[in-house]
Amino acid sequence: MTSRLVERLRAEVDGEVLADAGTRAMYAADASNYRHVPMVVARPRTVDAAVAAVGVAAELGVPITSRGAGTSIAGNACGEGLVLDFSRHLHRVIDVDPSARTAVVQPGVVPDVLNGIAGKHGLHFAPDPSTHSRCTIGGMIGNNACGAHSVAWGKTVDNVESLDVLLPDGTRFDAGPVTSDALPVHGRLRALRDDVMAAVRTGFPQIPRRVSGYNLDQLLPEHGFHVGRALVGSEGTLVTVLGATVRLVEVPRSRALVVLGFEDTYAAADQVVSLLSLDVLAIEGVNEAIVSILRQRKPGTPGLRDLPAGRSWLFVETVSPDAVVAAMPGATGSVVVTDPLRMRELWRIREDGAGLATRMPDGAEAWSGWEDAAVPPDRLGAYLRDFDQLLGRHGRRGPTYGHYGDGCLHVRIDFDLHGPGYRSFMEEAADLVVSHGGSLSGEHGDGQARSELLPRMYSPEIMAAFGRFKAIFDPRGLMNPGRIVDPLPLDADLRVVVAPARIPLRTSLALHADSGSLAAASRRCVGVGKCLTTSGGVMCPSYRATREEKHSTRGRARLLFDMLNGSVVRGGFRSVEVRDALDLCLSCKGCKRDCPVDVDMATYKAEFLHQHYRGRLRPMSHYSMGFLPLWLAVFPGLVRALGDVRVVKRLGGIDPRRAMPAVASRSFRSRFQSSTAGDPVVLFTDTFTDHFDPQVGVDAVRVLEHLGFSVSLPRKRVCCGLTWMSTGQLGVARRVLRRTARVMDGSSAPVVGLEPSCTAFLRNDALELTDDPAVQRLAGRVRTFAEQIAPVIGPLGSASAVMQPHCHQHADLGLDADRQVLTAVGVKADVLDAGCCGLAGNFGFEKGHYDVSVAVAEHALLPAIRATDATVLADGFSCRTQLRQLTDRKPVHLATLLAGMIGS
Repeated sequence: MTSRLVERLRAEVDGEVLADAGTRAMYAADASNYRHVPMVVARPRTVDAAVAAVGVAAELGVPITSRGAGTSIAGNACGEGLVLDFSRHLHRVIDVDPSARTAVVQPGVVPDVLNGIAGKHGLHFAPDPSTHSRCTIGGMIGNNACGAHSVAWGKTVDNVESLDVLLPDGTRFDAGPVTSDALPVHGRLRALRDDVMAAVRTGFPQIPRRVSGYNLDQLLPEHGFHVGRALVGSEGTLVTVLGATVRLVEVPRSRALVVLGFEDTYAAADQVVSLLSLDVLAIEGVNEAIVSILRQRKPGTPGLRDLPAGRSWLFVETVSPDAVVAAMPGATGSVVVTDPLRMRELWRIREDGAGLATRMPDGAEAWSGWEDAAVPPDRLGAYLRDFDQLLGRHGRRGPTYGHYGDGCLHVRIDFDLHGPGYRSFMEEAADLVVSHGGSLSGEHGDGQARSELLPRMYSPEIMAAFGRFKAIFDPRGLMNPGRIVDPLPLDADLRVVVAPARIPLRTSLALHADSGSLAAASRRCVGVGKCLTTSGGVMCPSYRATREEKHSTRGRARLLFDMLNGSVVRGGFRSVEVRDALDLCLSCKGCKRDCPVDVDMATYKAEFLHQHYRGRLRPMSHYSMGFLPLWLAVFPGLVRALGDVRVVKRLGGIDPRRAMPAVASRSFRSRFQSSTAGDPVVLFTDTFTDHFDPQVGVDAVRVLEHLGFSVSLPRKRVCCGLTWMSTGQLGVARRVLRRTARVMDGSSAPVVGLEPSCTAFLRNDALELTDDPAVQRLAGRVRTFAEQIAPVIGPLGSASAVMQPHCHQHADLGLDADRQVLTAVGVKADVLDAGCCGLAGNFGFEKGHYDVSVAVAEHALLPAIRATDATVLADGFSCRTQLRQLTDRKPVHLATLLAGMIGS
């Protein structure tokens, strides 16, 4: 069947038809606990191609699942037949009508993209789930997604005018409000409506966030017999959505974010009803557990400093902040924020909740499942108290947060998915929320996680009506089967149960955060897809260049997970699929900082390469670029003479289009002279400063001596081992690192790094390589250049600059000290949020990477540099090299900028 399906699809569908093991493994899961390996994935280029794909699958009796962005948390978007991915090609905003306040979109449109266009007219597509930067509107229609601002503008169902839909029998029609029975389906729906009208009116919870079940209420006369809205939230079980006309709302000219602190989460929840009587746009709740996790794992997160005193917080967006503050005299503190940047920083705390909550403070894993129940807002405090008691009775933990203004509570729970406790908890939780007049789902839909529980919420008459509703559209049961009607068991197909790690593995790296388990590390990715964004932060540069799932952090994590299981991706650490996916990983470490669950793909890549090439011949670039510190230490003149010779580059696995940086005639060590008296510091002589940019070292010494420090160098040449680590040569990296630590041991003086990648390596990655006490002592002494001088430097003049942060500094070191230094000396600096430079150490030099390297730079960095005349600050040697080679600018290190100001 599979081969016939694939042949037909490839013959009849304009688009990619993918049935390889790697693709099937990546699409086997969404952001839920479940795993269903598809037969084939199709990415149609046109709407007609999507129609053709559905036609082929229906003819062959193959189940059809529409995926969206794969961020569904209840198991709504993974299926075992044909998976349709509209996000790759069908992502056009076809029309925006400012006068009608509507937009016509294809299903793969990302809401942030639509809002970027609609915003030019002062309009906005209101539903804004936390995944608004990467989810698709088709997926939002499938789940009836909501978001923070549903208090003001409702759910997706309230913002849909009509849908362009396709039945599995090939019938295509515009689904909107129906005034006549133009199609047979309309007459059947009207008959169903007439039969169950009374039951729907009395049996549906009257709450803001009822997302469970089908929207039969939209067929009632008072709702205009709106077939399109009745299809919203049907999770792909009825039709294929080919397009939509959606409502747009006018954005208030000015908004403020009021953050209110409370003694505990119950006190915060109890105040929601009072706030709803005010002019508010959003009321979101975050409790102490989420903030504690954030402070522990990402202590430099902007926004944390703005939280007022308290142990639980309400984020209230409003046009009347004074009224909100005045209405909450019992709050432990309040902060009013009007600056858009600070508002976004605070909202990120809330939006990252789904990822943050997947790991407890002690590292234990937490899971979705009972993810987003909703109750009447005036019952939220009581429900929270009862829910916490339920957790206690089951011995479970789960930090809560959510859309308090709509009574919707999000939680991740440390379930034991291998035991019977998961089912019993889910059943009791369903009964609890129903007892409070609530809904099993208030945002993410039923999926496989909750469809089986719907009879606990709805009467037998309504459940029978749901079955009739599905049969009208999908009589053969081909559309995303097992959800809502005829449900799959909620405790079946759990991916950690059905696909456990089967490769016995003792990792070479410590992987402290996951107790040495690559399997646990691969499970960090829960699929929320923040790596699929195309702007802001660093993660994930290769995805931004290629827009391919396998080149995203999520795609790579999925492949690693499946590789360890071996059921689809075969060969273990010899896997070609995983090797190819990791090949375009820049090891930028952006994911370590930007991913809400701290996936560190650069580290996992180093481990994989170590295992993959164990006892085998490596790519030549591993020997040329990986061993570059050794070649420069032993044969600097030879590298200087031959480094850019075409045949040498070809033999060394270097792309011929990439110019090799010139080796200086004199190294920094050879130029250094003993320093004056003062507080001692040791300047770490990294390979790049020593041999390629020695003037940076000279300038750093000048600045440090000007500030009263006595500078020395290590007594022998040293190297951190990063180039060996990034190419997976962990044994060599470990030996190099231990030697360096021994050379530098015996002193307590601060070790000042000039190259951010080496500095970050010594302070963090070194501890993954070895538990050598000398290495630990060295890590504790390492400082960035800015950290060393920030406490003592003062005004030096005035200047303007733009700063390109090095990715490893973004991930591991932070920029607070750099900002402090620049402010102190009188430099007005804008920190670019342009992502990775694209060179990324050895990556941009290796054969086959040049095009991606340039595409990464062109995505945002190079346009930003071309748009300014200010001095370009770039402490990273890779960043400076990329900018020198792709622009006419001459970027400088912070030390060089300051040395020039001292001299002037």
